[in-house]
Amino acid sequence: MLLVNKDMVVSVHYELKIDKEGELVTADKSSPEQPLVYIHGAGMLLPEFEKNLMGKTVGDTVAFKISAENGYGVRNEQDIVSIGIENFKDKDGNIDNTMVKVGNILPMMDDQGRQFQGIVCDITPDAVIMDFNHPMAGKELNFTVTVVDVRAATKEELEHGHVHGPGGHHH
Repeated sequence: MLLVNKDMVVSVHYELKIDKEGELVTADKSSPEQPLVYIHGAGMLLPEFEKNLMGKTVGDTVAFKISAENGYGVRNEQDIVSIGIENFKDKDGNIDNTMVKVGNILPMMDDQGRQFQGIVCDITPDAVIMDFNHPMAGKELNFTVTVVDVRAATKEELEHGHVHGPGGHHH
């Protein structure tokens, strides 16, 4: 019987619930035919998520909460920014209204080439107001996780930093 530990390939089914107006609602979950597969301790998941699975084995189910501070962080009002409307215009001065609309997530890049995703909050004649907070920022994460498989990671998986084969990466 293998236990969840560093450098083990772990397969889990999970459900994530968050509070929406006083009620816990499902925000994400694995599908029955496709568990989440990761290398424990490789930094792929939230550290608090991995900590709660440490020492568990196949068939164990655990329910736990992760605070916003230990999850995706607290919301930061400085991450809501106004970007000049000209940055969204094509060479003819037009804006793609199918992409640039309130609620859409847009890929953006800063002047150093780093990529971000932001949610369009508002559009004015002069600017697009975008929120670059993680969508789960400020939320307590309520997980229920069942371990479905545990095995030792191969040398190649550890070198590459990801799982190979079923549920993992294929080269």
